[in-house]
Amino acid sequence: HAGFFMRTAPGAPPEGMTMAATSSIGGLASGLETATIISQLMALEAVPQTKLKTQVTTEQSKISALQKVNTALQALVTSAGAMSTSATGSWATLAATSSNAGVTVKASSTAVPATFTVTVGQTALSHQAAFTDAHARTDVVTGATTGVLLKRDGQDDVQIATANGTLEELAAAINAADAGVRATLVRTGTSGGTDQYRLLVESATTGAAGAFELTGSDGADLLGGATVRAGRDASISIGGIDATSPTNTFADVVPGLTVTLGSGATGTADIAVSRDAAAQAGSVKSFVDQVNALLTQVASLTATSKDGKGLLAGDSTLRRVAGALQDAIYPSDGTSMAKFGVEVDRYGKLTFDSEKFTEAYQADPAAVAAAFTGATGFAGRIKAVADAASDKFEGSVTNAITSHSTTITRLNENIERWDARLELRRTALERQYTALETALSHLQSQSSWLTSQLASLSASTD
Repeated sequence: HAGFFMRTAPGAPPEGMTMAATSSIGGLASGLETATIISQLMALEAVPQTKLKTQVTTEQSKISALQKVNTALQALVTSAGAMSTSATGSWATLAATSSNAGVTVKASSTAVPATFTVTVGQTALSHQAAFTDAHARTDVVTGATTGVLLKRDGQDDVQIATANGTLEELAAAINAADAGVRATLVRTGTSGGTDQYRLLVESATTGAAGAFELTGSDGADLLGGATVRAGRDASISIGGIDATSPTNTFADVVPGLTVTLGSGATGTADIAVSRDAAAQAGSVKSFVDQVNALLTQVASLTATSKDGKGLLAGDSTLRRVAGALQDAIYPSDGTSMAKFGVEVDRYGKLTFDSEKFTEAYQADPAAVAAAFTGATGFAGRIKAVADAASDKFEGSVTNAITSHSTTITRLNENIERWDARLELRRTALERQYTALETALSHLQSQSSWLTSQLASLSASTD
């Protein structure tokens, strides 16, 4: 700011006086708070720009809300896509049950509905060798050498060396060799105050193919020989057809079906493979809940009630999307989804009756699946609506976001133009108040000069 305070020597005429300038217009001559006055006037001048900035903030909030809706729509597209495909996913899920607790069964997507009986022949066992002699852990037990020999049919013999041939080292060396067997020391009692152990060696897997023989490195019996429990394969019979497995699990014994025997399984098991109505009802409920969550989100944003207005109150784009989602419940042939448990309530939300759905699905799973799947099924209709709204190029909600973004660009351009106008206005106000201070300073100087002149004349007269 530029301001002036004029000082005149007594007796000098105003026209001839010399003024000294200062760098302030802080009311030195007028006594006014000119800086404050200018700031207040500028605040009034900036009201239109402030309104523009508020509009920008509002538009940005609207874009954020629309983007959240768009994200929810895209998630709905994904869910609807999965729901509308009958060949995979939840519609292909089968539930398999067994009447025998010792026989469990699991169906994959390649299984087909069926019923049959499984008769348990035997369960699978690992091959075990329980050695006779008991020793202290530190006793040397390997014989003439410090190693042992592991023999299995159809495989090369494996020499297992130990450090000193003690019982403890032997068990550790067998486990470290990773040769398909594992060793355990079993405490059997004490002798002379020293704990005694016997060696138990077992094949790492069940089945007859796990058979082995463990001897001294020269082929002599180890630890007094062993009591052997031979390994064996599990066996079952389905309709008189025998099947075996090296484990208690029979994978794909029937296409898409895995049967597993418990360790003590015996007897027979009635197996039933059917459509999993409970799982499918859960999937449909989750899908309906997802649609309702989106409808709730849109309703909140577009609310126009006396209790309050939403951020996008009256937005026609979102209202059309909500209406299309509600209309998607009705098939094009004029029927309804009510018989499958899906309806629209008086608030515009979808409802799902799990019991009604389950009853319909158990009675005719193909008909229920047809009502939900495919391009014209319920899930397909929902997908079409969500796709049309959220498409990244032509989606209606996407276009709305673009429109609000364009509005923000235009508002920001206007705000920038207002910056220039306000700067010019501030400069003009500063010049006006500088001129005022200058003029007042001149008048004050003249007044002082006249006062001094009159004082001089009065003194001369006296």
